[in-house]
Amino acid sequence: MKNEEEIRRRIVELDVEHRDLDAVIDMLTLDGHCDQLQLRRLKKRKLQLKDYITLLKMQLVPDVPA
Repeated sequence: MKNEEEIRRRIVELDVEHRDLDAVIDMLTLDGHCDQLQLRRLKKRKLQLKDYITLLKMQLVPDVPA
């Protein structure tokens, strides 16, 4: 993903997926009858997405010479 436009598009896609996971996690938590393993997996995926989004955003920032 070298193209800046592609990176920005991917960030938007991942942000949407991150928000969707957040909504699912909230619904499962409020339900009270959720599978704890499933909940842990969803939370882990959400954290992975956030880390990847951060990594992609860092690629958009130009390197500053020391």
